[in-house]
Amino acid sequence: MTTIVVFIPIVYLHGASGELFKDLAWTVTFSLLSSLFVALLVIPMLYDRLTGRKNMKTESKAVQFKGYSNHLRTLLTHRWWVIGVSSAILVVSILLIPFVGTEFLPRSEGKDFTISVKLPEGTRLERTDAVVNNLEYLLHRISGDSLATIYSHIGKGSSVNEIFEGEHTAMMKVILSEQSNISPAHLIARFSEATNNIDGLELSFKQDDNSLGEFLGDEEAPIVVEVKGEDLEEIVFLTDDVLSRMASVEGIYNVKSSMADGAPELNININRTIAGIHNISVATVIQQIGQQLQGHDVGKMDYRGEMRDIVIKVPDMTSRELGELVIRSGSQEFRLNEIATITHSQAPKEIFRRNQSRLNKIVSNMDADKSLDKVAREIRAAVADVDLPSNYSITVTGEEERRKESMESLLFALLLSVVLVYMVLASQYESLLHPFTILLTTPFGLVGAVMFFLITRTPLNIMGAMGIIMLAGIAINNSILLVGRINQLKRTMTLTEAIVQAGQQRIRPIIMTSLTTILVLLPMTFNFGEGVAMRSSMAVAVIGGLVTSTLMSLVVIPCVYYLFEQLKRKVTNTEES
Repeated sequence: MTTIVVFIPIVYLHGASGELFKDLAWTVTFSLLSSLFVALLVIPMLYDRLTGRKNMKTESKAVQFKGYSNHLRTLLTHRWWVIGVSSAILVVSILLIPFVGTEFLPRSEGKDFTISVKLPEGTRLERTDAVVNNLEYLLHRISGDSLATIYSHIGKGSSVNEIFEGEHTAMMKVILSEQSNISPAHLIARFSEATNNIDGLELSFKQDDNSLGEFLGDEEAPIVVEVKGEDLEEIVFLTDDVLSRMASVEGIYNVKSSMADGAPELNININRTIAGIHNISVATVIQQIGQQLQGHDVGKMDYRGEMRDIVIKVPDMTSRELGELVIRSGSQEFRLNEIATITHSQAPKEIFRRNQSRLNKIVSNMDADKSLDKVAREIRAAVADVDLPSNYSITVTGEEERRKESMESLLFALLLSVVLVYMVLASQYESLLHPFTILLTTPFGLVGAVMFFLITRTPLNIMGAMGIIMLAGIAINNSILLVGRINQLKRTMTLTEAIVQAGQQRIRPIIMTSLTTILVLLPMTFNFGEGVAMRSSMAVAVIGGLVTSTLMSLVVIPCVYYLFEQLKRKVTNTEES
């Protein structure tokens, strides 16, 4: 029951963690209920039928661990030292949590990634093709024998956004060989460094993985910084400041702004005074410019049995020739540059809006050996002293925002799980004291999880956090076995002897249950097969927590039980006297 109630809060989670773990919670819950039914009803029946020992009465003795019993007596004698040392270990582990590093989802170890190539507007298709060929050659030089396939698409259809596609854009799909010793993240970093100083070349990378990033609404890059405000010019100014500060942050590369290097455009500013003198309206100027540049339908014609539109428009022209366009108003004719001023500018690639405010997105990739929370913390520190006008803000969003939201949800689920477990134990033991003794195993499980994350250099993600929640229901099973047996034996013998005898009789099932769970989860940590990153962090958390919680159940819990029982008896004697 304690393992089942741990998963109840998971069912009611919202956001990414709820979408990811809701089905898992239901599956484990019904599996445990089925196994409970089998263990209570089916297994005893099968044992009775298959062994045929209905009338046989045999006496069995538990394995006597003489060494453990002697050590346990010594530990009970020095119980304050045991509790003090274990408490110190717990405090040190809590202080080490910031050094573990956290991320949203595990990073996949896939063998492919995508490069989006963008050259300046107006670049001819032949020039784009030549640049892509050079980039392919550079990739072969950097990767060596690790490269298996490069698929390149130039022109229309090379981007997920059709608005910015053209002869100047391309997409490169890079697939590494199965025997490759170079990770995609390492190759992306080297390739980005080699092409960083090429003028007019804009590259963006997306590592294709087998994780659930797209299902959970993952961004195109792990690091996303949003500059939010009202005026576009002010946002551009703040963006340039943020970009210069992010350049000093270690561990990030390929920093891009959604407003940088937009499409070139011509702005026609009509002089309303001159236009008014000659009785020319702004609408007339716009209409005539559109008809001459975009064309004007003047009729239809029959061409080989098909009706086709007849469109009249002027030939393609330069910006200088644009000023020579003729604008007519009645019998009068004017050149466009006589009544308007033509200026050059660049339009932003994308304009995002949120809550009726404009915002600009700055995206960047991150080194594989960096954790998301540490990089986000360094970026916040770098932009902390930016002088922001009123109603303007700079925030780190994307994966970092979803990481914080998911971690807060899972932390609440963990606390609620502990409360539910305590309620179940209190109802079973009809006591409020010893269920608390059993629950002390949970924080000691956290010790092992933190230590194993540090040893394996695995960042804590939502999969690892789910493993820690599972520990709240799994780790206490050992203490339940031990405390339940102590409660039975203390009625017929002294407290010390009851604790020692319970330890001798329960050490074998405690080790067996922990060892079987650890061995089942151990293959999930091995680096083979696809999606290993998705499952390994959860296994690391549970294995590490079970190792320390088992040791603490055999060492610390007896000492804590002894102290609580002594305190209980003193309080009872005081009330009676």
